[in-house]
Amino acid sequence: MRPSGRQVSDMREISIEPGVMKHAEGSCLIKMGETHVLCSASVEQRVPPFLRNSGLGWVTAEYGMLPRATHTRGRREAAQGKQSGRTQEIQRLIGRSLRAGVDRVALGERQISIDCDVIQADGGTRCASITGAWVALRLAVNKLMKAGDVISDPLVDHVAAVSCGIYAGQPVLDLDYAEDSEAGTDANFVMTGSGGLIEVQGSAEGAPFSRDALNALMDLAEKGVADLVIAQKAATS
Repeated sequence: MRPSGRQVSDMREISIEPGVMKHAEGSCLIKMGETHVLCSASVEQRVPPFLRNSGLGWVTAEYGMLPRATHTRGRREAAQGKQSGRTQEIQRLIGRSLRAGVDRVALGERQISIDCDVIQADGGTRCASITGAWVALRLAVNKLMKAGDVISDPLVDHVAAVSCGIYAGQPVLDLDYAEDSEAGTDANFVMTGSGGLIEVQGSAEGAPFSRDALNALMDLAEKGVADLVIAQKAATS
């Protein structure tokens, strides 16, 4: 039995509230169970130096956790003068994931910066961030298209992410903290709405896992991403 009482293939309750920030071109508050992330998209009429005069757009991301997003207070990284390796790894993952679903020629030579701020953490913060970031990006692109700044839709597919793992000897979907902290295997799957794989991160915390176990986790991830895409569509329709 899972600590939450969920079945192995059950997601936590999913909620995506769009347009929660007045000034951002796109924003949402995504809740996956007790993990809550505020995502915003800012359109900038510039690109990094290596893309100037290329005709290509860019999507990038920043990620952070509020001091009391977890059980104990964490110091603000700004106060420490540098970002942790974990923070850098996650924000690069978010950016890579989103760019996989973007036609950068159609976006034009502009940058969309996504900020993902974890308000409350209960496992799966990077997955919730990716899923919510796509919604914020979608809303920002909608504004560009409505204004006539972008003619052809640069978003070629949905992008969403979900965690899976082996808990108490069985593959389960969408780990919360109680499961994540005890899982024998932990994996994150980033996928498109059409089922394409963008990135898979998986590791054994104890004994190695089998190819059959990986296939079982993949099957759960496909189901979970499909549920997330439904929520994304509802938030952006």
